[in-house]
Amino acid sequence: MKKKEMFIGIAIVAMVLAIITPLPASMVDFLLMVIIGLAVIILLNALYAKESLEMSMFPTILLVTTLFRITLNINTTRLILRDGYAGGVIETFGQVVVAGNLILGLILFLVILLASFLVIVKGSERVAEVTARFTLDAMPGKQMAIDADLNTGLIDEDEAKARRKKIQDEANFYGAMDGAVKFIKGDAIFSIVLVFINLLGGTAMGMTGMVETAAPGVWGALSHFGLLTVGDGMMSQIPSLLIALATGLIVTKATAEEEISGSLSKQLLARPLVLLITGVSLVFLGIFGNMPSFIFVPAGLALMMLSRKMNTSETLSSIESEITTDDVEAEEMRRPDDMLPLTDVDMIRLCFGYGLIPLVAADQGGDLLERVVMIRRNIALELGAIIPQIRLQDNIKLSPNQYTIFIKGVEVAGGEIMFDHYMAMNSGYVEEEIDGIETVEPFAGLPAMWISESQRERAEALGYTVVDPPAIIATHLTEVVRQHLHELISRQDVQKLINHVKETHTVLVDELIPKYMSVGEVQKVLSKLLKENVSIRDLVTILETLADYAPITRDTDMLTEYVRASLRRAISKKFFGQGVNTVITLDPALEQALTGNIQKTEIGSFVNIDPQLSQKVFDSLKKEVSKLTSLGVMPIILTSPFVRMYFKQLVDEIAPDLVVLSYGEIDQTAEVQSVGMVSVT
Repeated sequence: MKKKEMFIGIAIVAMVLAIITPLPASMVDFLLMVIIGLAVIILLNALYAKESLEMSMFPTILLVTTLFRITLNINTTRLILRDGYAGGVIETFGQVVVAGNLILGLILFLVILLASFLVIVKGSERVAEVTARFTLDAMPGKQMAIDADLNTGLIDEDEAKARRKKIQDEANFYGAMDGAVKFIKGDAIFSIVLVFINLLGGTAMGMTGMVETAAPGVWGALSHFGLLTVGDGMMSQIPSLLIALATGLIVTKATAEEEISGSLSKQLLARPLVLLITGVSLVFLGIFGNMPSFIFVPAGLALMMLSRKMNTSETLSSIESEITTDDVEAEEMRRPDDMLPLTDVDMIRLCFGYGLIPLVAADQGGDLLERVVMIRRNIALELGAIIPQIRLQDNIKLSPNQYTIFIKGVEVAGGEIMFDHYMAMNSGYVEEEIDGIETVEPFAGLPAMWISESQRERAEALGYTVVDPPAIIATHLTEVVRQHLHELISRQDVQKLINHVKETHTVLVDELIPKYMSVGEVQKVLSKLLKENVSIRDLVTILETLADYAPITRDTDMLTEYVRASLRRAISKKFFGQGVNTVITLDPALEQALTGNIQKTEIGSFVNIDPQLSQKVFDSLKKEVSKLTSLGVMPIILTSPFVRMYFKQLVDEIAPDLVVLSYGEIDQTAEVQSVGMVSVT
């Protein structure tokens, strides 16, 4: 155990033992000096701390010092009632405060005690309670603001984590302070009760002769124990007042970038006009208000001179600032421009016209930023891919209600929204039509209508699917990101995923990379999987499969097929439901024709068949697919494992979203039934 930790533990135990074990008066004098010095240190640290979290241990310090003072109070009370003497420190304080007049000394002491309790302690308690409540209420908004800044690229992941940790620390700190301040309140009440115990109990002890006093009788006992009571109370209240004041400073302190002296001087002495008016007022009161002129007039004149000096300094500072600004601008014009920032390209960017700004601005009730954050999270959960930050940017070149989506700096999609309207789409079960402005759903191109908010409930009752503008944009953005996800995953992203897996599967990663595959080759395999909407979240299984087959082949197309076979359970779960699932198969003659026309090159393998044969395949495919789509069933093509990737390459030209699976990718629990066959006959 470290020496510091051992010392703290011993000190806490010693405080508890000192409650039941009498301490000599000399030891009490020493401990009274320690508590006063400790209270001064705490007060000065609270005063000069830039923000509350610089004293994050303050609630613990508060509890320890409270226990320390209670221990001393119990020992001083024991000495006062037992011996009629509690040490030189308490006696000296009592003589200074009483100064020969016991009644005046008791009154002054009670004034100090009540001021500490009613003003400092009660005020600190209330401020701590309100601060804790508002801090906890503000947590969700602060966290959403961090997510928004992270999503728009204003901050990186590390800074976002630091900010989230700071918010959590602030909530914990102010919550702890709210409870710890209650100990100060209890300590103040305890001090008030202790005054009466010492005074009444000591007087009774002196009157009965159990403790010797300087003068006999009631007044002698009252004078003797009154002096000790005042001295003990002052020695208790001085550190209590200092620590209570430090508590108030901590809970009322706002975050600042400079020391308190600089902040106070800037805020109190920032306006020369204020000082001038104050100085004139003091001079007027000193001359015409029957106030002591030798005090008011010099003070007023000093403030007037300070105001004039500050006014002159501000004028010179503004001139120097203008000169410096001109010099900087001239230097900027002479210096060659840095063109590198101009070459940066946002991986994903959503631009919108000024009419859609309320959908983004949180202060106007917009939640598009939150939806964008959820897009990244949902895709990470579903497909296991890291989505680059999506930048949101207004563009005055667009029409007010228009938005566009850019992938790697190139516009790939867009649409137009009617603000304060809802889009209603026929779900296929609508019996009665509703009036509205005809439009087209931006992503799928389905017919729809814009309706007002007053028509929303009726449209939903009639069976329409009703969505609001932010949902339309978010859905469109989600589908565009899904379509281009295989382009967006980079080697850097793959390296992050591999590093995450390496934390728990070190042997697997070390065996595969870089001995058999590079990060770039793994990235190609993951990109091919994402292109066909296959989740890469089970990265351990993917890397295990690559480690098994990479020593045999370096062809990323073949490795992808091996990985797909290993992911058969996830693939079947994604594309097949319960019961019998309908599929379309390939004619064995067609599969043989494709196999006989495979050409392998240095950059990969592809199928090279006669254009007339290709056209026959396309015609047959369209015919079979149309049968299923007319029934509302998603068409799925089922092929042999070796032919699957070549047939997918072939049909990508006419049906890039068509699902093509192999027999090896079907789980044993999935039931399939062929309802058609693609052939060339």
